[in-house]
Amino acid sequence: MSEPSTVAVSNSTNGGRYPPQIKFIIGNEACERFSYYGMIGILELYLKNRMQMGSDGATQVLHLFGTAVYFLPLLGGWLADRYWGRYWTILSISLFYCLGHATLAMFEGSRAGLFAGLTLLAIGAGGIKPCVSAFVGDQFGPNQDLVLRKVYGWFYWAINLGAAFGFFVIPMVRNKAGYSWAFGVPGIFMGLATLIFWLGTKYYVRQPPQCADRGAGFWIVVWFALSHRGGRKSGQHFFDVALTRFSPEEVESARAVMGILMIFLTVPMFWALFNQVNSTWVLQGKNMTPFYVLDGETMQSAGSVLVMIWVPILTLGVYPWLERRGILPTPLRRMSAGMVLGAVSFVICGYIQSRMDGGATLSVAWQLIPYLVLEAGEVMLSATALEFAFSQSPERMKSIVMSFWLMTMAGGHFLVAVFTNLNSNYVHAHGAVEFYFYAALMVVVAAAFIFLATRYRGRASKAPC
Repeated sequence: MSEPSTVAVSNSTNGGRYPPQIKFIIGNEACERFSYYGMIGILELYLKNRMQMGSDGATQVLHLFGTAVYFLPLLGGWLADRYWGRYWTILSISLFYCLGHATLAMFEGSRAGLFAGLTLLAIGAGGIKPCVSAFVGDQFGPNQDLVLRKVYGWFYWAINLGAAFGFFVIPMVRNKAGYSWAFGVPGIFMGLATLIFWLGTKYYVRQPPQCADRGAGFWIVVWFALSHRGGRKSGQHFFDVALTRFSPEEVESARAVMGILMIFLTVPMFWALFNQVNSTWVLQGKNMTPFYVLDGETMQSAGSVLVMIWVPILTLGVYPWLERRGILPTPLRRMSAGMVLGAVSFVICGYIQSRMDGGATLSVAWQLIPYLVLEAGEVMLSATALEFAFSQSPERMKSIVMSFWLMTMAGGHFLVAVFTNLNSNYVHAHGAVEFYFYAALMVVVAAAFIFLATRYRGRASKAPC
């Protein structure tokens, strides 16, 4: 599939105004996230109880599925940047997404149906993820950095609007109508998401895909730089040598992407903690007394609501307040603070669990405290990383770089699956000790992230990091 470089004239040059097509992309994202998080919100207990996998088995399968979802953006980003373009990649792969929900609904209770449905969902959810976030940035002009930052904040707000309703509504659908409808309703919303995206077709600015031979040089430079590292020579030396063999554009692209990857290197540990809101936090919440309509499953919706609260507070309140006092909240500073808050949230979870281990009966409302801290950290890290990845990546590789960011989430899911397996078979740590272990590990990783962030040098033409 091919597409023209521009099929609509962007309104992004009109000062601080948002282009009109942004509403279609954000509407698509809200419905798509409802479908995904509505399904993921009931998956842990579906695997544990309906599929009889037990707690550890359910946690491992859920996080291995998450690994696939956040690994497959590499496929979607590659197709978008080199062959189909972001528009056609989003529209085409969304059909796999719809089919995955339908498979889970029609073959509820079947292991073959379960794994076939999850496979299709992983292809669909993973394939479109790097394209949608990069497609948002495509709609803006080169001198709209401030507006772009705000739009990515509201884009993230829409993600969590859909997630909040999905987490809250789908468990109730399951309780009233069973798992078939609970998997079917998210499929209906994914179909709606695809329709909304298609309705904005005539307004979109579409960047053309790059020819395969033009992109190959970048990977050759990366291989050259990595294969020649060693001894006392610096990384700069190898890029200097690369300039004698490759074009300045290819060397600059390689330098930029390798710098971004170094920043992303420690982030999977944050997601290893965060992703447990769908597994270990759900299991903790099921052992607590309900708070009105909130229990271990529906509490996940509170996390998304808190994100919607934190986005305007941070974007419109905290960040401008810091700037007025001479403290520049650069992307890497915000991301560093988010990593630290991830560790703090698990310390609080460990304290709550220690009281329960001691025999106390606690309301699930206690989980609101670690959720409040964790979601602030998520906004500082994840919403900011979208802005960072888009602004720092080479023009022709924005979908690929977005997919690298999403792979940090795949790494987080994979780490949880590995830790759960090791703990189940060898360590046998449970209760508060398990939460404290993750918190301590996160402190170490946050320190490593901050060290790498202080050494990062952004692209010269971009805003400071």
